Amino acid sequence: MMDTTKHSNYNSTPSGAGGHSLFEKIWDKHIVQTIEDGPSVLYIDKHLIHEVTSPQAFTGLNKRGIKVFRPKQIVATADHNVPTLNQHLPIKEALSRLQVEALIKNCAEHGIELYGLGHPYQGIVHVIGPELGITQPGLTVVCGDSHTSTHGAFGAIAFGIGTSEVEMVMTTQCLLQSKPKLMRINVDGELNKGVVSKDIILYIISLISASGATGYAVEFAGSTIRNLSMEARMTICNMSIEMGARCGLIAPDETTFNYIKGRKFAPQADEWNKKLTEWKTLFSDADAIFDKEIFIDAAAIEPMITYGTNPGMGIGVSKHIPSLNEIDAKEKNSFEKSLHYMGLQAGEHIKGKKIDYVFIGSCTNSRIEDLRMVASFVKGKKKANDVEVWIVPGSKQVEAQAKQEGLDKILEAAGFMLRQPGCSACLGMNEDKIPAGKYCISTSNRNFEGRQGPNARTFLASPLSAAVAAITGKVSDVREFLN
Repeated sequence: MMDTTKHSNYNSTPSGAGGHSLFEKIWDKHIVQTIEDGPSVLYIDKHLIHEVTSPQAFTGLNKRGIKVFRPKQIVATADHNVPTLNQHLPIKEALSRLQVEALIKNCAEHGIELYGLGHPYQGIVHVIGPELGITQPGLTVVCGDSHTSTHGAFGAIAFGIGTSEVEMVMTTQCLLQSKPKLMRINVDGELNKGVVSKDIILYIISLISASGATGYAVEFAGSTIRNLSMEARMTICNMSIEMGARCGLIAPDETTFNYIKGRKFAPQADEWNKKLTEWKTLFSDADAIFDKEIFIDAAAIEPMITYGTNPGMGIGVSKHIPSLNEIDAKEKNSFEKSLHYMGLQAGEHIKGKKIDYVFIGSCTNSRIEDLRMVASFVKGKKKANDVEVWIVPGSKQVEAQAKQEGLDKILEAAGFMLRQPGCSACLGMNEDKIPAGKYCISTSNRNFEGRQGPNARTFLASPLSAAVAAITGKVSDVREFLN
């Protein structure tokens, strides 16, 4: 377990003492100017934009009569507000349609590459960056979206920014940023059957709380992390923001390099060899100092599920919801409010709870490995009659790959609906909403009140746990169904 927690007084360490962490190596290389007793001017390598947080920034530029400073370092896509059915037709929702139209117009006027609806590279911004080879080790990456931390899986400093900051990057290719504290979370050992990367991150958040990493850049390390695929690592870093972290990152290694090689925008030929030499220096030195370090035994993790209205309210699927006497007195009011919203009782077991919807998608779990995992489990099975299942691939490339491998046929035979790419039911912002009062097991990243639609009730879980719930019609322990 996590009883071994070390604290080091990093901030009082004399300059130059100790080695450098992965974060520091990247951060230091991107400092343009340090303001005395203030933030630093940080250079940004890649800026990802979408239709929701960019219109106001473009309006600001246009009012000032200036152009985007370095348009070639921006990549745009439509994802948040797009429908996931009939994408060839005009968007029905007026606001969604206006935002997508504004993105098309703004990108055309400022010379920005746009992967809009109908483009073979369109998809969720945090899915297409890695799969196209745009996301690379050692970069600074920003986007007007909190889950930009996903890209940290490649050994990059990646974080979400606000709309005014989107405009700042567009005009200067820089940001004012204060250096965060440093935390390392080590996960070591072999995972139990049925436990995947989503369970790892939900376990960590349940352990340290939804605010346990506030003010920190978090590096994930240890043998368990090193043994994960790149897509699994992305899931971990994606949800680092859900424990309050500024960003999450994992040191690049052969797994990283093999994933990037040969992708559309990956370095080629001599440039590849040059970059590879550089990337291999991106790791935390043995004597690097962290403000806080946490150690976790992978064997302690079981399939996880949330029961409340923040991602830190999670338990192993075999466990019970905490009873009132297990909750800190200061948190009882919010705890009871959360359970009231969810229609659950303190102390009850969540396993066996009937569900209405299953959503497999979002920037957390919509990649080809996630779809393969689900298809492998449901092959030859049928979904429960009273459960509606939405499978939403993270990009057109994931969708095409799924069809090429015949996963769509397996899913359809099980009664699942394979939709078109987009953020979909992750965030109640488009047409894909969970009805009020209904329970949804979701592979997304947030279970806030109304997140998936007004008064919708969300259980966060892994794609494997979501798949078994779709078949059984209730919260189930996937380990009972694995050979």
